Amino acid sequence: LHSETQPKKKTTFCPDVFSSKSFALQAQKKILSKIASKTVANMLIDDTSSEIFDELYKVTKEHTHNKKEAHKIMKDLIKVAIKIGILYRNNQFNQEEVAIVEKFRKKLNQTAMTIVSFYEVEYTFDRNVLSKLLHECKDLVHELVQRHLTPRTHGRINHVFNHFADVEFLSTLYSPDGNCRPSLKRMCEGINKLLDEKVL
Repeated sequence: LHSETQPKKKTTFCPDVFSSKSFALQAQKKILSKIASKTVANMLIDDTSSEIFDELYKVTKEHTHNKKEAHKIMKDLIKVAIKIGILYRNNQFNQEEVAIVEKFRKKLNQTAMTIVSFYEVEYTFDRNVLSKLLHECKDLVHELVQRHLTPRTHGRINHVFNHFADVEFLSTLYSPDGNCRPSLKRMCEGINKLLDEKVL
């Protein structure tokens, strides 16, 4: 048999390294072909955020032991962040929704400060407190996009937040002797930077 006549094996490619920045740019091309892709990606996912996302991918892979699932969670996170960013920058939110944006900002700020303080101050980590904050963030995101996005996107929001708010995942992340410690350190450095710059 000639090689041409043999059916090609379908392979699914799942690289070892996950780059939030490059995926964000791919998503731009797909979702936002009418908008200048690069500008939007740079506005929505800055270098510090993409570094935090890359560390989140590593700890998710460590916890799930499933590279494909870790990819999917991070892709869903980036897609949701990009869609909300586009709606916000194009003034698609009405007055009630703008009020939800402000509530979400405050809740996200509180969550970010809690993540850092649980890392910096020994013996303060409480997985239930952090899980509750993340679920509150999830509820606000659902409320915010209710009028704008599809059930599929609501599914992505659940997929992302249910993973990060999972108490077992949080325990893995904050384990003092665990493999996630270096990633948690880098994430907290990035979060501190975003807090200082008033991004969070």
